[in-house]
Amino acid sequence: MPLRQRRAPRTLRGVSAAAACIALVVAGCAGTAPSTGPAGTAASGTPSSGPTGSASSSTGGQYGFTTVAQDPTAKITIWVDADRSAIAEAFEKDHPECPLSIETYDASAGGSDTFHTKISLLDQAGSGWPDVAWSGQVNDASWAAHEQNGVQAFAAPLDQGVVPQSWLDGYTPGALDPVTVDGHVYGARDNLAPVVLWYNKTLFDKFGYTVPTTWEEYQALGDKVAAEHPGYILGSIGDPFTAVLTDMWAAQAPIYTVDGTTFTSDFSDSHTTRMIALLDHMFANKTLTIDGLFTPDWVKNWKDKVLAIPGPTWFTGALFQNKDNIGGEPGEWGAGHALHWDGEPIGTGNVGGGFWYGSSHSANLACVGTYLQYVTSGPQSVKLITGLPAYASTASAWLDAQTSSGFWANSDTFKDVVDEAANNIWKGWGATLPFSAEPPWAEIVNPALASGKTIASQVSAWQQRMVNDAQVNGFTPVTK
Repeated sequence: MPLRQRRAPRTLRGVSAAAACIALVVAGCAGTAPSTGPAGTAASGTPSSGPTGSASSSTGGQYGFTTVAQDPTAKITIWVDADRSAIAEAFEKDHPECPLSIETYDASAGGSDTFHTKISLLDQAGSGWPDVAWSGQVNDASWAAHEQNGVQAFAAPLDQGVVPQSWLDGYTPGALDPVTVDGHVYGARDNLAPVVLWYNKTLFDKFGYTVPTTWEEYQALGDKVAAEHPGYILGSIGDPFTAVLTDMWAAQAPIYTVDGTTFTSDFSDSHTTRMIALLDHMFANKTLTIDGLFTPDWVKNWKDKVLAIPGPTWFTGALFQNKDNIGGEPGEWGAGHALHWDGEPIGTGNVGGGFWYGSSHSANLACVGTYLQYVTSGPQSVKLITGLPAYASTASAWLDAQTSSGFWANSDTFKDVVDEAANNIWKGWGATLPFSAEPPWAEIVNPALASGKTIASQVSAWQQRMVNDAQVNGFTPVTK
């Protein structure tokens, strides 16, 4: 299922630390992962070889990298997931001077790597690239900003004339770090996704419970719910992004960290062992479910039974304001503080934050630039980005709209809670891998849970699968 939206901090200030944290160690995705060399002319000024280096190419004009002959009337092809098709359609209506061909695909949701796979095939064919592509993964610059198999990097360096530098400067500080490679920006971020604890105020008031602020209180609440109100839940571990990217990250569990070409996986750290024990405990007492958040079983079984759930800010539209999911009435749901370990500082997760990439192969970079600006900061973006936007002014407007909507139970503290989470993203890991951390959970741990086994019993196989993926991608693994 789609790895939905993600967002940014709220005010220019709140957002800045927010995104700086969210950027994590990724300030150079390319710097942390093995690569094949600089992307086109972005860093070296030397044109790449390959299909774009033809007689119709150009190294002059307004773009500082090798381009094909430009035609400002040429139709541009947009690859987009279903969630963002509305913003593409809005652009098509508002900018008739830029004709579009809109094609939907999974955008690498669930770690499918479809974006990379499709571009690799087009590189081999030497044609057919989209002009703009959306990806729900945050790590694609690790390959998209580099020449692949002798073909110029797919992603265009946006700061080389595709968009104005003054516009790029309007991003939340740090938001573009995952796509800043060798000093150039290769993607336009849609949103950021700091994790908070979403809670059903109506049920908390009805049951007389206090909203937890620590992982220990969260587990204790699970025991009370299991004993006093069986059938209600406090979350899901059925999706890899909820169990791994939300819970393990927010627990500050170093299940993987990257330093240059060294990949370290530590399952002995107390943050890792404590979170695995917590998840096993709460799954055993049935306050965590294995149903995925975007499956029919989730809605059928839990629509009115979710007491609370840790999750990113894009849950606003994907779950709580979505009648086809949990849904909710005004005043029913609130945003609680990011959970943290008792006695330790807040260090939460950042689940999402996809990017739009413009193609260096495009024959209409003028419309590509116009499109990228529109979908992240244009007049429809506040309404159509369903979580905390990455563009600072859009983020501020989005949060103002949320707090004035009357929907949230804690409208008076909603901004502060989101801002606090956004400013406390754990820097241990995030968008540093050129491969997804989700498949090992989905293919090894989840089936084991479904068959009655524990997460702890799968640690060895889970860790080994990540190590294998790291080795395939050129890393030297270290395990603990």
